[in-house]
Amino acid sequence: MLSKNEISEFLETEFPQTKCQVESASKGQAIVRHPVGVDELRPGGTVSGPVMMSVADVAMYVAILASLGLVKETVTTSLTINFLRKPKGDRDILADCKILKLGKTLAVAEVSLFSEGDADAVAHVVGTYAIPRENTINK
Repeated sequence: MLSKNEISEFLETEFPQTKCQVESASKGQAIVRHPVGVDELRPGGTVSGPVMMSVADVAMYVAILASLGLVKETVTTSLTINFLRKPKGDRDILADCKILKLGKTLAVAEVSLFSEGDADAVAHVVGTYAIPRENTINK
């Protein structure tokens, strides 16, 4: 298992293009923040769908890293998103991820996305990740 700080350092080094910040990470779960600025907005002053999908995807990756350790080759195989309400264009997006199933070759997770400070989710995401076969899960 990796700590929040180890995952943050890994993302800074190996995935510097993401703006996501790890708020918390432990076995089976993670919370990730994405600062919202002009670059994240679409017409109408709301956060764009691709930004929300990206935040959810990073949150799933972080939860898996926190659970398995450094398995760089773990990749997304599916992602389904339901947009529930308009996110606030002046607040960060928070992704709360929980792993539903962590198997030998697949991990299934769900993510609730929120505008910071709001209790109601702006989107619900379910995703599946492929875990390399040579990985050994330490349960």
